[in-house]
Amino acid sequence: MKIRLAVNREKYPLLQQELESLGIEIDDTADLQLCEAEERADQLLLKHGGSGDMVLVEAGDIIYIESFGHKLELHTATATYSCSEPLYRLLLRLNSDRFLRISNSVIINCDRLQRISPTLSMKFVLTMSNGARVDVTRSYYYIFKERFGI
Repeated sequence: MKIRLAVNREKYPLLQQELESLGIEIDDTADLQLCEAEERADQLLLKHGGSGDMVLVEAGDIIYIESFGHKLELHTATATYSCSEPLYRLLLRLNSDRFLRISNSVIINCDRLQRISPTLSMKFVLTMSNGARVDVTRSYYYIFKERFGI
């Protein structure tokens, strides 16, 4: 059996050793994931878009996350990374004080929000720190307004 570990960095080596002694293989591409309750990821292991290499990315470096079906693209100031984790599950792993879902397919890092532009149809267009523009859809309009006190 293969599993992926999403636990605190201090606990990772001990858990890895214990699980491997039980015959469980630790693989960062496994479908099954073992995580701590209420543990928030400060780093994510992601596939680099260009090279396909797996790299650790600081959660705070992520500007926004976009979902395309079963594939996620995580955008930073310097690169785009991908992973196949469902958007809702990734949001659970991220710090809810910093990250906010603004549509069915987009999560933003609120610290990387640069500009909020209202539209006439109960939507907002957001400009992120990398210049990308993303839409707050009607379904998330009031959640967004409440979060930012608009």
